[in-house]
Amino acid sequence: MRNFAGLVYNELLKVLRKRRILVVLLILAVLIPVFTYAQYRTVQNTVKQLGTSDWRAVVQQQIIDMQNRLSSSRLPEEWKNWIRLNIQQQQYYLDHNINPTSPGAPTFVRKFAEESLSLFLPLLVVVIASDMVSSEYGAGTIKLLLTRPVRRSRVLWSKFVALQLAVALMLLLSAILSYVISGVLFGYSGWTMPVLTGFQERGGELITTHVHLVPQWQYILMSYGLAWFACSAVATISLMVSVLVHSTAASMGIMMAALISGTLLSQLAPSWSALKYLAFTNLELTNFLSGSPTMVEGLTLPFSLVVLSVWSLVSLVVAFAVFTRRDVLA
Repeated sequence: MRNFAGLVYNELLKVLRKRRILVVLLILAVLIPVFTYAQYRTVQNTVKQLGTSDWRAVVQQQIIDMQNRLSSSRLPEEWKNWIRLNIQQQQYYLDHNINPTSPGAPTFVRKFAEESLSLFLPLLVVVIASDMVSSEYGAGTIKLLLTRPVRRSRVLWSKFVALQLAVALMLLLSAILSYVISGVLFGYSGWTMPVLTGFQERGGELITTHVHLVPQWQYILMSYGLAWFACSAVATISLMVSVLVHSTAASMGIMMAALISGTLLSQLAPSWSALKYLAFTNLELTNFLSGSPTMVEGLTLPFSLVVLSVWSLVSLVVAFAVFTRRDVLA
C-alpha cells in the first residue's frame, strides 16, 4: 500500500510539473471575471429595461418572452416542449414566492457549476487528462517506467487515481475562484438561502410532487458532487484514449471533438433516441437537481449515472487490457 501511495504521489507530481493545472487555473482566472461581469451587465440591463429590480417582474418577463417564442411556427417541437417545461418551472417559482436568481457569490458558484458542466469543465478535464499516458511515449520515458519492478496494472492504477485527485482539485479551485471573484460584484452572502430542488419531468409535464427546499450550501455540495462524477467519467475516457493514442495532440483533439459533438447532437437531433446512450450527452447531471428540462428524451438522473458508469468501466477495461499487453520495448 505504501508503494502504491508513492506511485500515486509521483504521478500527481508529474501532473503538477507539466503545469497543466496552472494552465487550467489561468483559464479560470481569466474567464470567471468575464462570466461574472457578463452576468452583472445582464442583470443591470434587465433592471434598466423593466424599470425595476423586483425579481418577480423579471421572472414574469422571462415567462412572457418564452411564450412569445412558442408562437414561432419554425421552432421544432422538441424545443417547444423544452420551453413549456421552463415556463411551468418559472411559474412555480412565482406561485411559491421563491427568487431563483437571488444575487450573491454562492448563487454564482451554483450557476457556474450548472452552466459549465455541459462543455467548459469537461474541456478543462481533457487538458489535464489527455497526456497522462501519451506523454510517456512522446518523451520516451515509457520504457523506463515499465522496466521497473512494478506491475503495469499498478502503474496505470496510480495514474488513474492521480488523475481523479487532479480533477477533484480542479473543481475545488474553480469553486473557490468563482466565489472569491464573483463576490466582488455580488457580495459574499447567500449560503443559507433556500433553493428549490426535486423537479421531475414526465410526458412533457413538470411534476412538482417531490419539490422541496434545501439550503444553498447543501445544493452547491450536491451540484459539485455530480459535477465531479461527470468530470471523472470524462477523465476516465480520456485516460483510455491516452493509452490508445501515442500523441498527446491527437488524444486531446479526439476528446475535444467528441465532447463538442455530443453537445451539438443534443441540440440538433434531440429526438434521436440513441443519443441517450452516449456518454457526452449525459454530462449535465446538475439539470436533474435544478429541474432544467433535458433536450434528449428519456434521460433521468439514475439513467445518466448508469450510462456514465458503464462508459467509465468499459474505458478502464480497454485501457488496462491495452496497457498491460502492448509491447513498448520493441
